[in-house]
Amino acid sequence: MRKLQPLAAATLLVLAASAGSLAWAQGGTSAAAKAAARPASGPVAASAPAPEASAVEAARTAVARPPVEQRTLKPGDYIAAVVNSDIVAASEVIQRQERMKEEARRRNENPTNELIHKQALDSLIDERVVTTYARENGPRVDEPELDRVVANVATQNKLTMDELRKRLAAEGIDFKRFRENLRDQMLSERVREREVQGRIRVTDGDIDKYLDERQAALQDRAQLNIAQVLVPVPEGAPASVVEERRAKAEAALQRIKNGESFAKVAQEVSEDANKSKGGEIGLRSSDKLPDVFVDAVRDLKSGELRPTLLRSAAGFHVLKLVERQAGKGSINTIVQTHARHILLRPSEQLSPDQAARRLAEFKRAIESGRATFEQLARANSEDGSAQDGGDLGWVGPGSFVPEFEEAMNQLPLNGISNPVASRFGLHLIQVLERRDVVLDNKQLRDQARAALRERKYEDAYSDWMKELRARAFIETREWLD
Repeated sequence: MRKLQPLAAATLLVLAASAGSLAWAQGGTSAAAKAAARPASGPVAASAPAPEASAVEAARTAVARPPVEQRTLKPGDYIAAVVNSDIVAASEVIQRQERMKEEARRRNENPTNELIHKQALDSLIDERVVTTYARENGPRVDEPELDRVVANVATQNKLTMDELRKRLAAEGIDFKRFRENLRDQMLSERVREREVQGRIRVTDGDIDKYLDERQAALQDRAQLNIAQVLVPVPEGAPASVVEERRAKAEAALQRIKNGESFAKVAQEVSEDANKSKGGEIGLRSSDKLPDVFVDAVRDLKSGELRPTLLRSAAGFHVLKLVERQAGKGSINTIVQTHARHILLRPSEQLSPDQAARRLAEFKRAIESGRATFEQLARANSEDGSAQDGGDLGWVGPGSFVPEFEEAMNQLPLNGISNPVASRFGLHLIQVLERRDVVLDNKQLRDQARAALRERKYEDAYSDWMKELRARAFIETREWLD
């Protein structure tokens, strides 16, 4: 989840397996940010695959785009495009189209076949443009480093090197091609980071404006102390269980309406970590609370009870607004979060839906006590945090990509998210701790600079890709799919 433009989905699985070795040709970032970009901290896993299967998936991915001088078309296949010194096979376009159609169906979209075909072909051409440019202009990947990456693939899949070679051979995969495709991926990622980051400029004036806007926004944010009675509902629970949980929450709400103390009912009924405090979470800025809670108490005055239940992904909530204060504070004070995750990266062999189902199963296994988060992260997560049980360390705002950070910020302490999609794959997230930290002015400006660079990254990447394509030799060929 480090803020790098991700590689194409079809190449991600192998990078994920190569924990740590791809690491840090690009230079240092926070430990948490590195963990997110490294192989395997994250979400995807509903029934863990056998190590052998994972190795084969990685191998198949690794040979999906071998160097052109080694690439041969299977009988009946065609060249869909020539890109510099590489090609795109028609079979690859068809595979990419099918995956994109599945993703569109999941979003309830129905794009035309012509549009899907164009998007699939364009995405593969973009990948080849970067790969061929990286081979000519990327930093050298020496053999010992590549050896370490290959060894990490084997280790990540609980295989010896001999076992990995045998598994590749059994699937008809050339070991040399496997290695060279890993080299291409490493080169592409490094060149992408170097070239795009070098285009981004953040001035002192940009930072001043950003900090002024943050300070103004902070003054508008209310401080809220919300108390809750939580009756959780397991994900995927049958209707009978949902209704039983709803009835329990309704009974708690009715007890409070009849005059019982909210704190007493919370201590007896709630399954929230703050039940011993009468359900109170303490005074917090509204931007540090789940949006669903802030919206639910928006019209309440201090001391008022929400008259109806709130349903969220976690279950049923009885809410009371204990206290509301006008916004105050300083932008120098930030909330740091200690979180961990399991990352699964969709590929040609693992669709986003399949990855989400595997992660959902992981969540059920953790909640039922059949496995721990740490165990599942070590065995399944596809980034460098896997070896630490998915631990991402302490991080401040802006350390993760927005889609991940937004989901993380919605979670209560020890809460586990549903599968969360980001540009890096699918994540299962758990928040372990939160703390307030006061930054000095230099730290504050450094954080602002990093946030502004992230804002500008997508535009810089898009401009770079346009320039690469304009300079590349690209020839598309007609073929029937």
